[in-house]
Amino acid sequence: MPSPKDNRPAEAMAVYEHFKFLFTGTRPRSRKKRQDPRDSGQSLPFSPGREPRGLGDVMSALTVQLGWDSNLSQAELMANWIALAGEETAKHSSPIAVENGTLSVQCESTAWATQLRLMRLEILKQIALRYPEAGIEGIRFVGPNVPSFKRGPRSVQGRGVRDTYG
Repeated sequence: MPSPKDNRPAEAMAVYEHFKFLFTGTRPRSRKKRQDPRDSGQSLPFSPGREPRGLGDVMSALTVQLGWDSNLSQAELMANWIALAGEETAKHSSPIAVENGTLSVQCESTAWATQLRLMRLEILKQIALRYPEAGIEGIRFVGPNVPSFKRGPRSVQGRGVRDTYG
């Protein structure tokens, strides 16, 4: 049983609040009890659901949440071109960009570009199996950059170089 001395602070506070109301006319503010974080649903250390997770799991969840999985998959595809296309083919070609679902591949010569065009379906099938998140719908094979005689110091009026074949 509590002693009368234990009730003195509470009784004194009640008398003070009553006199304050009588003389000033203001009601005492209700004191909010500080909430225990366990009652409010906040997480605490060592509570259920706070088990440690691996960094790989956390990064995978973060990339999906931020919408980076497509870009990361495209970058991984371009980095692993040798494994995807084969060692010999990769020596003569390299992926340069992905735009609107189309992978652009720069080839060493027009012959390699033609050969890769014939292999297009096989390469697309491998991309769909290994990198489905990349969103690659087509492949464009580009031959080497050749000089154009349309402008520059070697340009001429008229048909130009073609007029010797006629």
